[in-house]
Amino acid sequence: MSEAVFYFGGFLASQSDIDKWLRSAKQQKPGVKFVGFPWPSDAPKSDGDVAVKILRDNGKLASMIKEIEKAKADTIYIVGHSSGCAIANAVDAGVNSDEHIVLVALDGYRPSDSQVDRGDTQVWGAKGPNGETSLRYPSAAKGRRIYPAETQKTKWALHFSLVNSNVKADLSGSEIAKGYDDCEANLSFLGGAMELR
Repeated sequence: MSEAVFYFGGFLASQSDIDKWLRSAKQQKPGVKFVGFPWPSDAPKSDGDVAVKILRDNGKLASMIKEIEKAKADTIYIVGHSSGCAIANAVDAGVNSDEHIVLVALDGYRPSDSQVDRGDTQVWGAKGPNGETSLRYPSAAKGRRIYPAETQKTKWALHFSLVNSNVKADLSGSEIAKGYDDCEANLSFLGGAMELR
């Protein structure tokens, strides 16, 4: 069974950050096609709705949708992290068919009710070793999956643990540019490996 992953980074995720994630993901799963998109450089803040509007207005959202529709894979994962989830949700909503599509929200904007109701949509959060929770820990049970981070303890470290298993355990909000450092792509969403909670 062939798989393709289209990954949308959150606020301030640069092309360099995306390249780190892609390099690690491809090393772990060489048989999977991985494509990544950085945060739009012309989006001035972490507001995902603003980023979606910018991408819609400049035509990039339409080209992302076309790229996904042309992908030849049995299962296509549309994965967003943080504010990038708003972009992933909009791309998913624009794709002509949701057959063989798995929408994944990594600690960010929740997909619409109709997207969650498809049954294979994944809404991720992370929990630390002492019960700490990630920045946007999901409260709704439907589609929820929880990543058990072993060492990360701050909300920001847990937030980034969903994309980078090697993130610094005490990452702070002022260090989000370091969220992809020493990147080991967290690919728990492939196959929905974590139990529903």
